[in-house]
Amino acid sequence: MGPLTAAAAIVGKKWHPRIVVELLRDGPLGFNDLKESVDGISDKVLSESLDDLQERDIVHRTVIDDKPVRVEYSLTEWGEELEQVVSAMDEWGTRYLDRTDESGE
Repeated sequence: MGPLTAAAAIVGKKWHPRIVVELLRDGPLGFNDLKESVDGISDKVLSESLDDLQERDIVHRTVIDDKPVRVEYSLTEWGEELEQVVSAMDEWGTRYLDRTDESGE
């Protein structure tokens, strides 16, 4: 797998960039707070996405020993390095949507 393919495997999934953005902006977050922040994502898809991001060393899962026990998700160093990538994707997406709005496509 080449470097571009490796990056696309992470940021190319529908919900991964949104999860990264929410954790960059507001993290660390619990599962329910994260679900509330990412409009339209189901519990199952969020859980699967977080598992995938953990396996790829983008997200870290921490069990907080409170009563009741809770779990928080935060970005790893690799996850934090995605800030410029997701920011560039957002800027490009905004320009692209503006272009299609102007042309009526």
